[in-house]
Amino acid sequence: MEAYTGFASVYDTFMDNIPYGEWCEGITSVLKRYGVRDGLVLDLGCGTGSLTELLAAAGYDMIGVDSSEEMLQLATEKRERSGHDILYLCQDMREFELYGTVAAVVSVCDSLNYITDPDDLVTVFRLVNNYLDPGGIFVFDMNTEYKYGTMLGDSTIAEDRDECSFIWDNQYDAEEKINIYDLSIFVQENGDLYRKYHETHYQRAYSPEEIKTALAEAGLEFIGIYDGFSEEPPRKDSERITVIAREKGKQTGIR
Repeated sequence: MEAYTGFASVYDTFMDNIPYGEWCEGITSVLKRYGVRDGLVLDLGCGTGSLTELLAAAGYDMIGVDSSEEMLQLATEKRERSGHDILYLCQDMREFELYGTVAAVVSVCDSLNYITDPDDLVTVFRLVNNYLDPGGIFVFDMNTEYKYGTMLGDSTIAEDRDECSFIWDNQYDAEEKINIYDLSIFVQENGDLYRKYHETHYQRAYSPEEIKTALAEAGLEFIGIYDGFSEEPPRKDSERITVIAREKGKQTGIR
């Protein structure tokens, strides 16, 4: 079943604990460290545009790519309220196309864990490398094997709010490294009536070694891997890792 359809309408409600502000500070710090102080930046798997808006406010010219029309509709509404000049494109990240190159590509909130085929991950990385300016920077995060196997796998998470609630069942296949999310969402629509939505999401865990190999196959230069958005190396119990890579080998940009 296609993900982020019914869930899109309540996504921001249930994600209000995500520290997008801190993530934005961490990303802009990395970008500036490698000379990207302005210019075009692609938010790959941008969702409802929360980080896209913050990066636009930080002075970057933003492009957002996501495969969910419902999520992009919410991002568009945020753009109308903020007045930021953000270009949103409804595209699958395995096949995305831009009009030219960008100074940096960012992808957060485990968007790349949705790429469950390692060959497809290489494809995404190749596209990123293709659309980066010479020496352009790629910053992305991923949930870890530890998080899926220890914290999420075979667990049920539920949350009940006045206007919506959800039941989130997890099943983790350690051999295949696939985590299955079964989401039942209940959204208040008319008075005391609620509409039920059901979605199934699939995410894959990748080890640091697998990520480095995929980056190398795609022609990207691996720079570093960190615990979350810190500057510390990943630990055995890291729940989220951030990876920094760089375009290499391109003599001139596409533009």
